[in-house]
Amino acid sequence: MKVERVELRVVELPLVEPFETSFGREEVRPCILIKAQGDGLTGWGECVAGAGPWYSYETIETAWHVLKDFLIPLALGKAWDHPEEVSREWERVRGHPMAKAGLEAALWDLWARSRGISLKEALGGVKERVESGISLGIQPSVDDLLRKVERALEQGYRRIKVKIKPGWDVEVVKALRERFGEIPLMVDANAAYTLDDRPTLQALDAFGLMMIEQPFRYDDLVDHARLQRQLRTPVCLDESVKSPEDARQALKLGSCRIINIKPGRVGGPSAARAIHDLCVREGVPVWCGGMLETGIGRTHNVALASLPGFTLPNDLSASRRYYRQDLVEPPFELHDDGTLSVPSGPGLGVEVVEERVERATVRREVFP
Repeated sequence: MKVERVELRVVELPLVEPFETSFGREEVRPCILIKAQGDGLTGWGECVAGAGPWYSYETIETAWHVLKDFLIPLALGKAWDHPEEVSREWERVRGHPMAKAGLEAALWDLWARSRGISLKEALGGVKERVESGISLGIQPSVDDLLRKVERALEQGYRRIKVKIKPGWDVEVVKALRERFGEIPLMVDANAAYTLDDRPTLQALDAFGLMMIEQPFRYDDLVDHARLQRQLRTPVCLDESVKSPEDARQALKLGSCRIINIKPGRVGGPSAARAIHDLCVREGVPVWCGGMLETGIGRTHNVALASLPGFTLPNDLSASRRYYRQDLVEPPFELHDDGTLSVPSGPGLGVEVVEERVERATVRREVFP
């Protein structure tokens, strides 16, 4: 098939409540939506780059530039039988995994629709439902966090993740354990610590955490390996794994015992599936992380999480957790058993409500 037309849109959606991590606070989520058309069909993807270079060096502006001037020209009008063929054309474009991931996701949706199969089937998924965990940002007080955790447990989420930073860590986790006992609990540092903070991180060993996610620099593998040898708690890498090769090196060095796979961070569905396959071979558990995606990106993530190696609860919450009105119908709803259903219709398997997309759009460009 051929891609005959690509449309880029920057949309902005207000969050239900602010989301704070060690590197910032978000109240409105911007992202780039990508609409690819060919053979009378339409595929949708989402680029998760944010407004500023905090989580990643990529931003809305850099992703728009790379998509417009490099990736889209390499995709338009070329005959291909599988999305991975197109993504291989982009290997000479160094970096920019979020830009690549958004466009490749749209091509996977387009390809799956052309064959009348779901994204789950296209990727090799096997689950009808995926386990859902919740990620809770840094709160104004410990009491505020305790109330949010209590509400999340009542809703049925299977795992609680809380953001930490220096000064908001050991005492917070201690309070959670005292209040809620042995709930499935993990912490995420978003690269807020250094080797000098080892005593603090070692103190977290006392609380039986599922994992400590990305304690050190966003590009580090060596210091994480040193830390992992000194901890009982598994280290999980997020920002440090930007490609299948990073994942291979991390496992070789012993930098972690768990990997969080975010398609946007690693370059798209193909790279995400390659990391999954590597971890399955190595006996390393994985889970699917989130980037405050709209329903479009969330659908891609849910399909990925249906692969058999995703054995830990994912950061895939119900739509209403972040947005009062999502861009897709039906929205994702949390079942009583703490799972989300994997859409089974062709492609995304959900309807993108273009009227809502239009209302949220602040920038648009079409490439015929």
